[in-house]
Amino acid sequence: MIPLLRRPRKRDINAALPAFSRRPVVASSHEIKLNLLLAALPDDELERWLPELELIEMPLGHVLYEAGAIETNVYFPTSAIVSLVYVMKNGDVAEIAVVGNEGIIGISLFMGGNSTPSHAVVQSAGKGYRLKAQLVKDEFERAGPVTHLLLRYTQALITQMSQIAVCTRHHSLEQQLCRCLLQSLDRLPGNELVMTHDRIANVLGVRREGVTAGATKLQKAGLIRYSRGRITVLDRKGLERRVCECYAVIQEEYDRLLPMELAA
Repeated sequence: MIPLLRRPRKRDINAALPAFSRRPVVASSHEIKLNLLLAALPDDELERWLPELELIEMPLGHVLYEAGAIETNVYFPTSAIVSLVYVMKNGDVAEIAVVGNEGIIGISLFMGGNSTPSHAVVQSAGKGYRLKAQLVKDEFERAGPVTHLLLRYTQALITQMSQIAVCTRHHSLEQQLCRCLLQSLDRLPGNELVMTHDRIANVLGVRREGVTAGATKLQKAGLIRYSRGRITVLDRKGLERRVCECYAVIQEEYDRLLPMELAA
């Protein structure tokens, strides 16, 4: 079994988290705005959700939802990064999208499908907020500002999925690696990523040897420093010069559809 997708026994997600994270933590309007989607909510809607938002730990490699499973919660990462991945019958894995502090995990719940053929796996450990799916469904059905915000986010996410498919088909492994690093970097406060070559290979759906060669080339160029599963980005501008057009397409669509004051 691929390490990225170690499956916990079928149980409530709380059971896999540290004991302190199982206690509900009352959210404050300041804290939840670390997630940009929550920060864009109008005050009235935010006040309705505030008592129900629960701060949780998101450990590295934890599965937030599995393919085909009907989930009862949505998640808003604040400092964690989550990969949406598809697992082939032969065990091969490929990332189809990445979600961090700009988004929400669980769009199928408010879009009406209730499940998805992909998995959601924590790529970079951190924290996030959990919310009962029914609350999001109820708000979505009001057809107000939250509905428009979530639809715009969904469009941006679809753009990311589409562009990643294009990138995988038409661009070099080095360009894909640069895109992967930049997308992860955008969702973290610093310039250090906790990502092994094996994990990146799983994300990109390629062989580990190819990732090692690409990372070595970037390191020799002075763009990154890699040591024991940690990648420090030394020259972001250099990565942006080497990355393919897909990164800009994705970022521009998120910026266009999800400005900070969108739902106000």
